Amino acid sequence: MQDPARARPDDGNASPLQIGIALRKTFRDGYGWRELRADLVAGVIVGIVALPLSMALAIASGVPPQHGLYTAIVAGGMIALLGGSRVQISGPTAAFVVLLAPISARYGIGGLMLATMMAGGILVIMGAARLGRLVEFVPYPVTMGFTAGIGTVIATLQVKDLLGLRTGPLPEHFLEKVGALARAIPTARWEDLLIGLLTIGLLVLWPRVTRKVPAPLVALGTAGILAAALGRLIPGFTVATIDSRFTYMLDGLPRHGIPRLPPLFRFPWEFPGADGQPIGLGFGMMRDLAPSAFAIAMLGAIESLLSAVVADGMIRRRHDPDVELIAQGAGNLVSPFFGGISATGAIARTATNIRSGGRSPFASVFHALFVLLAVVLLAPLLGHLPMASLAALLLIVAWNMSDAHQVVRTARTAPRSDLLVLAACFTLTVVFDMVVSVTAGVMLAALLFMRRMALVSDVSLVSDPHRVLKQPLPKDTVLYEIVGPLFFGAARRAMTALHRVDATVRVVILDIRSVPFIDATGIVNLESAVGRLLGSGTAVVIAGVQPRARGALERARLGNGRVAICSTFDEGIEKARAFAGEKSS
Repeated sequence: MQDPARARPDDGNASPLQIGIALRKTFRDGYGWRELRADLVAGVIVGIVALPLSMALAIASGVPPQHGLYTAIVAGGMIALLGGSRVQISGPTAAFVVLLAPISARYGIGGLMLATMMAGGILVIMGAARLGRLVEFVPYPVTMGFTAGIGTVIATLQVKDLLGLRTGPLPEHFLEKVGALARAIPTARWEDLLIGLLTIGLLVLWPRVTRKVPAPLVALGTAGILAAALGRLIPGFTVATIDSRFTYMLDGLPRHGIPRLPPLFRFPWEFPGADGQPIGLGFGMMRDLAPSAFAIAMLGAIESLLSAVVADGMIRRRHDPDVELIAQGAGNLVSPFFGGISATGAIARTATNIRSGGRSPFASVFHALFVLLAVVLLAPLLGHLPMASLAALLLIVAWNMSDAHQVVRTARTAPRSDLLVLAACFTLTVVFDMVVSVTAGVMLAALLFMRRMALVSDVSLVSDPHRVLKQPLPKDTVLYEIVGPLFFGAARRAMTALHRVDATVRVVILDIRSVPFIDATGIVNLESAVGRLLGSGTAVVIAGVQPRARGALERARLGNGRVAICSTFDEGIEKARAFAGEKSS
């Protein structure tokens, strides 16, 4: 994989914001039949992968499978046309499951649609405010910790369908869910387990045979055919399927499986809440959903931009993060009006798209059209897919998402402070949720970063003679070198060295050429140290002041009387000679 930092620029920071910049760049660079054919092939391959995944992720999120398909169709196509990444594939993703399942359980599918719509608005605002680069400030141990935690939660939730357990509605909290699953183990059915294990085996082994035919197509297709055949051959052999688990209303009558209909327009607030009645649109409901919407937006931003960065490294181009956020927001705003749920950039599907030859947003559009055709033409067949097979697919997704090998490698090589952040984010994601995890993880990482910076900030007495001195210091003059940023985490510790200045010293030179930044706390501590020196009759020269810090020091009125602020070190030495009463040599 190529380093995205060395990728060829793709006008990623164009001003003003250029919606659909990736599509425009595609046409500007030349787009012909050859590129169209490559995108069509890639789109079909990604569509085959996305078809069962979209259904499985919708089910895991607590909604009927067709809503995952509608998300891939509407959001997947729309985000590609408006976005800032040429090859990103968007749709429902595993990371969202831990957020969406509690929302749908508490507020119903209507509440989930409203929260998705609100999250879309937040993402549009973030993109318009040019906050796309802020994702770069989320530390790697934080993202690794919460993604591993999400993978653990998703894998745990698949035990129910993989074993065919009869648990009833699962509790809201993770530890309580684990207890409920454990108590339901006696209800496990060997039929579902057999089909699930077969699916896992094919998903793992088929890529070693060939990658030309997607493993999900082979695994789920084989499992569905085998389950149907065994059901005819073995009396009493049954497995739960989409048809047996889900129903929908058509012409006033209940039907089983997935409706053979394209996404149809419907106001999100007309979908049912937890009580089965339309959720409605009101300030109170939107206020209650605001925290969930914010969480969806934050996770969507993080995952989509991380996915785009991975894609950058594979195709040696750079995406526009702000335009991508606006496109993700627009997709999530519009998708609920057609029955869709939350969508974001999908790393695995994006990588599949690139490896299959996709090089423009049209590949994602073709993937959305393939899913649409599958819904309209193949819905009755999709209804025969076993629930255990979909659970097996999500188990593989959860394993890949957790990136266990990388976690183990990090545990061996990373500093202990990073391991602490990773472990905290993992635990908080599993026990509480992703919002608590990321918030606490970023705060903990920031505190540890400040501690590290405080350790590198120092004030030391420079002996005479020294490499920085061309001539001996004036009589009764000492030189202190300050290294590192003087910010609130380091300033007080660094300034304590100036408390030990001998009373016979007439001039103190502070060499701050190696100080890149001084914040308000640093200025206060520096001002306090200078005040103590002036009180004992000692003049102070602050030499080598960088332009960024000079204005702050002058506003603090340090540069007057017996205090001199000098831009260069040599100028500071001359000023010290003047304070000491010596003539320049």
